[in-house]
Amino acid sequence: MSRQLLILRHAKSAWDTGSPSDFERPLAKRGIREAPRVGYWMKAHDLHPGYVVSSPALRAKQTTCMVARELNIPENKIHWDERIYKADVPLLLRVISACPALVDTLLLVGHNPGLENLLVFLCGERIAKPAEGKHFPTAALAQLKLSGDWDCLEAEAQAGQLISLIRPKDIKKRK
Repeated sequence: MSRQLLILRHAKSAWDTGSPSDFERPLAKRGIREAPRVGYWMKAHDLHPGYVVSSPALRAKQTTCMVARELNIPENKIHWDERIYKADVPLLLRVISACPALVDTLLLVGHNPGLENLLVFLCGERIAKPAEGKHFPTAALAQLKLSGDWDCLEAEAQAGQLISLIRPKDIKKRK
């Protein structure tokens, strides 16, 4: 069975808010504009995840809720997993492996460097880096095609085929 993994980095966060911790940093105005646009793009391209798992850090949570709203996914259907915050590739693979077997499309929302490292692990060095040098700027969305079950990814480097890598500047503004 072919599966799709959608990897989304949280939208642009604010640094000057006086938040008591990194975990509690909110989205910046730019992030608040970008997050719904990603959801709109997903809907326009018929990318409807059957399962959504996100970091509960505030900026990721805000991003996830805005994207979910565009896709008509109720907030109570989102799975918040603290392991995603500051996770490395092996831990992200464990989070993915917990996805129910019947799900064919998973949306994973989190942070760098973990997500970018996961993308490289699953797709290998076949990914061209853009001029600015970042595979995964804020609000970037990678669509991967995977073969096999979610719980088989831990042992399979380069198990994914990159279908699309969309950055906020690639998404046209909504009318």
